[in-house]
Amino acid sequence: MDVILIPGFWLDASSWSEVTPALDEGGHRVHAVTLPGLEGPDATRAGIGLADHVAAVTRLVDGLDGRVVLVGHSGGGTVAQAVADARPDRIARVVYVDAAPMGDGDAINTELPVVGDEIPLPEWSLFGEGMLAGLDDDLRRRFRERAIPEPAAVATDPLRLTDERRLDVPTTVITCEYPSSQIQEWIAGGAPFVRELASMRDVDYVDLPTGHWPQFTRPAELGRAIAQAIAR
Repeated sequence: MDVILIPGFWLDASSWSEVTPALDEGGHRVHAVTLPGLEGPDATRAGIGLADHVAAVTRLVDGLDGRVVLVGHSGGGTVAQAVADARPDRIARVVYVDAAPMGDGDAINTELPVVGDEIPLPEWSLFGEGMLAGLDDDLRRRFRERAIPEPAAVATDPLRLTDERRLDVPTTVITCEYPSSQIQEWIAGGAPFVRELASMRDVDYVDLPTGHWPQFTRPAELGRAIAQAIAR
């Protein structure tokens, strides 16, 4: 299976390097992507929005044969969702890594501190302890050294969804910061931020307790969880 790995904010393709061995062992063809504006610290980020990230991954899907699996971490999950909306007949499964699908018109995060055309990795104090679980001092140092500013518009542009066939695409949600039982409670309670997830027709959940960046804190386990999701 062709597997496209989409990183979250501030990260490029190399952030998946410790996750991919489990996928390689399964014989999958792995395509870790670096999204527009994340090519390096000096890359141009002006004028790059969410649609550009979606278009980049959609072009990759179009260049592959057969159906593909999309794996999106954090904000990369929104990119995966939008690609599934654009190419629902080409997507075998979407795997959300500490992420969840959003509703039409929603933005990934409008509260991150913007500097010009970009959002540098904020100070750790901006993140809750749940997000930082497992991210020790060494991992935090290495993360900050590799972090690339995110194009600001990617975080604030509204998501546009047009094809309800996306709701039929098999979906796996790997939960890290909180247990999947919490998501089920939100769905049962009609929470608006899970309305898209509640509408999906084929969803399973995998609990991988750690912080928001399991590709750094539990990479081998994340790789195995993704491989198992693909095998479903």
